[in-house]
Amino acid sequence: MRTHRMLASATLALVLTAVSACGSSSSTGSANPTAGCINASAPHHAYVVVEHLSGSTVQRCVGFSTDNIDASTLMDSSGIEYQTQTFSFGKAICQIDSEPKQYTECLPQNQPYWELFLESNGAWAPAQTGYAQVALRDREALGWQYVAQTGPTPAPPPLPNEV
Repeated sequence: MRTHRMLASATLALVLTAVSACGSSSSTGSANPTAGCINASAPHHAYVVVEHLSGSTVQRCVGFSTDNIDASTLMDSSGIEYQTQTFSFGKAICQIDSEPKQYTECLPQNQPYWELFLESNGAWAPAQTGYAQVALRDREALGWQYVAQTGPTPAPPPLPNEV
C-alpha cells in the first residue's frame, strides 16, 4: 500500500505539473497558466486533478476571491460530476466523473475507491483529513485517484498533451 501511495503521489505530481503548464485540460494555449480557469480573473486559483482507474485524467482550475476555498466549493465550481454519501465519520466521495458508472454502495469492500491527495508547494501527499475538512489556498490542488484495493499498482499515466 505504501508503494502504491508513493507512486500515486508521483503520478499526480506529474499531472499537476502539466496542469500548471497548461492551465486546464481545455487549455487555450495561452502563456498564462490560469487562462483556462473557471473565473480566471479571480485573484486566487486552485486545481482539481482526477485520475481514473484507466489512467485517464480530468483537470480543472477554479478562481476564487477568498483566502481559501473548501473542497466542496472547489468541486462544485469545477463542473466535474461527483456524488457523496454521509457517514458517521463525515462525507465520502462515491463517484467522480461517472466512475464508477453506477453504485449501490459508496465504499464497497474489495472494490476500487477514490483516494484523496492534497498538493502544496509542488508535492502531493495523502489527505490527513476527510474531504469535507479540506481547504485549499492559492495554487494548491485537490487530487483524486480511483484505485483498486487489490492487485498490482498501476503505472503512472502519460502527461496530457500541451496545446
